[in-house]
This record gives sequence, C-alpha cells and structure tokens, in this order.
Amino acid sequence: MKLIRTEDAVGHVLCQDITQIIPGKVKGPVFKKGHIVEEKDIPVLLSVGKEHLYVWEKTEGILHEDEAAAILRDICMDGHMTAGEPSEGKIEIFAACDGLLKINRERLFAVNSVGEMMIATIHGNTAVKAGEKLAGTRVIPLVISAEKMERAKAAAGEGPILKILPFSHVKVGIITTGSEVFKGRIEDAFGPAIRKKLAEYDTEILGQKILDDDQESIVEAIHAAIAQGAEMVLCTGGMSVDPDDKTPGAIKASGARVVSYGAPVLPGAMFLLAYYEQEGKTVPVLGLPGCVMYAKRTIFDLVLPRILAGEMLDAEDLAAYGEGGLCRNCAQCTYPNCGFGKC
Repeated sequence: MKLIRTEDAVGHVLCQDITQIIPGKVKGPVFKKGHIVEEKDIPVLLSVGKEHLYVWEKTEGILHEDEAAAILRDICMDGHMTAGEPSEGKIEIFAACDGLLKINRERLFAVNSVGEMMIATIHGNTAVKAGEKLAGTRVIPLVISAEKMERAKAAAGEGPILKILPFSHVKVGIITTGSEVFKGRIEDAFGPAIRKKLAEYDTEILGQKILDDDQESIVEAIHAAIAQGAEMVLCTGGMSVDPDDKTPGAIKASGARVVSYGAPVLPGAMFLLAYYEQEGKTVPVLGLPGCVMYAKRTIFDLVLPRILAGEMLDAEDLAAYGEGGLCRNCAQCTYPNCGFGKC
C-alpha cells in the first residue's frame, strides 16, 4: 500500500473498504476494496473523514486483509459450512445444515494467540440451524506478512477448527413411571413436555409407556422399546433417592452401562445417562428428573442435541457442565443465547 492525499486519488485502486457510519441509519462500506476512485467520489470520501487513502501496491510476502481473512476462513470451515464474501476485511461463516457445532478450543486459542488476527465464534456444543452465523474472521492491520499467516496455519494444526455434526433422524421410546400417574391420581405432565422438546429436532416417537413404580416392569419396557427399534430411550420420573423411585435401579438392571447418575447442572442434578449395548447397537438410555416437565431449560436441553448428533458422552463430558451449569431462571428465557451450559 501507499498513502496518498484523497484529492490525488483519482484513478487509483482502493485497497480497503471505506466505511460510512450514520448513527441509527447506515453502517457499511460506501466504497468497496478494488474500487477505482473517480472525481465524483472525492467529496464523498472527504465527508466520511478520509483525507488520506491507502491505495494498493502489491508487495512480495505481504498479504491484503481480505487474503488473510480467507486463510483464517479456511482454517475454520468444514464441509457443512459456507462463507460470505470479504467485507471491510471480515469474512463470516455460516452453517449449511442443521447440526451440532463442535469447536476445538485449544486450536482456536492457539490461532488467536499468534497476534494481529482473530477468529470469533459462538459457543461450541450448540445446536445450529442452516444459515445461522457461526464465526467471523479477520486480521487487525490492513496488510500482514505471509510468514505470519503461515504461523497461524501451523498453530491451527490439521483439519478444521470448527465442525458441524449433522443431526440424523432418531426413533425415541418414552417410559413414564410413577404410581400417581399409573393409577390416574394425576395427569401425566412428562409426556407433553418431552414431546415438545423432541419436536425441535428430527425425531420420531415410537410410543409412551406409563408404568407403576416397579423395577421389573421398567426393565421389560426398556427392552421392548429397543426391540421395537428405539434409538434412544427416555425414562421419566422416579429419579430421586426415595424408596418408591425405581428408575435408576431399573436402568442398571436392564443391562445398560451407567455413565453417570447425577450431573453438576441445576435444574437437572438427578439426571442419569446410560448406554445399552447389544449386537453392535448402542442405544442411549436417559433417566430424566422431574424438573424436565416444568423448567424451561434443563440438563436435557444440554445433552439432547449432542446425543442426536451421534456423540457418545462420558462422565467427563457431564462434569464439564459445572461451570455454566446453573440456570438463572430468567423471566424471559433466551436459551441458547445465554450462559447456561457453557464455559
């Protein structure tokens, strides 16, 4: 680049977008990078405070901000993402399908620590929809050395920093326990709450079985749901330590491998995660505590998209929810655009 007076810029090529800001009305480029300055442009450029301009002079080993932002874009993206055109030195990245966003936090930190460049993202482990903005990339100066961008690529390592795990169609069996529901003393509130949550994703409910607090019956129902083709089994109710609550014991007695009974999340501390494995088939079996039927968002909202994206969660995954695992119960829920379940 070389710096020249705006009045002397006619015929020169702009090497940056020129931004115009009118509070409450306009914020965007009035001239795009690559624009050849004309005589009529001079008053406009002066009106946005540009008495001097950088015009492009290609130099070996030096990259323009748009070229550098494209390198950062390529560091980030997998095949389930799209990107916009450079604008004001920034490139935005979008989801191309519905799925679960995964972020390699260590590699993202490494690139952002190189200096004079940035990749900003939304939180990982977030369910995203096609077209949703995921990240933005840019370098801070107008030009940057090619050598420094090579350092960024080395810091990023192999493979994209961001990935989307697409959601697949999942068949679900629901088992509701509790003598109060089974004997008609109260109306089932779990079923409608669960169905509403599942409706946010591509799921198919095979059926709901309502049972008394009887361990053998619950075990039989788990096996029956899996035999029917359930790819996930949700057991609702009976999750506390009361003597009448048989669900945790029944899930274990079914032969499912219990990953964790309990999670550092409120609402949802009494959550249970297990996997039933047989003949090469692995079916998540979830024990859902009572909060799922009345709280706006719970542990179920945090783990459901991860399971639907095909992730196999372990005890460490659940333990990591401790920081951010306290829901503030806001009067107006904005989840997932909040800190719940994020660290």
